[in-house]
Amino acid sequence: MDRRALSAKDAPQPSGCYSQVCEVSHPTRWAFVSGQIPQDADGAVPADFTSQARLVWRNVEAQLRAADMTLGNIVKVTTYLSDRKYGVENRDVRNEVLGDLAPALTVIIAEIFDSAWLLEIEAVAAA
Repeated sequence: MDRRALSAKDAPQPSGCYSQVCEVSHPTRWAFVSGQIPQDADGAVPADFTSQARLVWRNVEAQLRAADMTLGNIVKVTTYLSDRKYGVENRDVRNEVLGDLAPALTVIIAEIFDSAWLLEIEAVAAA
């Protein structure tokens, strides 16, 4: 698989570590990861946002492993935040986890299914 980060010169540039376009050529497999929640295998949910965000990313990574993929295969991420006040913490944890991978990215402020969950993340990966 070949992957290329793009951004049109006549449109707004990304303000963080993400791509406006993540072009994928020659993929042989795709994985669509359902929204992952901040709950561990025992049902525990951390109280604070940063702990929840790290747990969600661990859950995303676990689902990718089940498909024989890694975080490096992610080409698109959609994050649902329960409140815009978590925007900076969300960005910081995402950057910590993904580093310079820079997939295409969307962040949506939404009412989350369970009021204890402060975020949910879904991803698309290609190999």
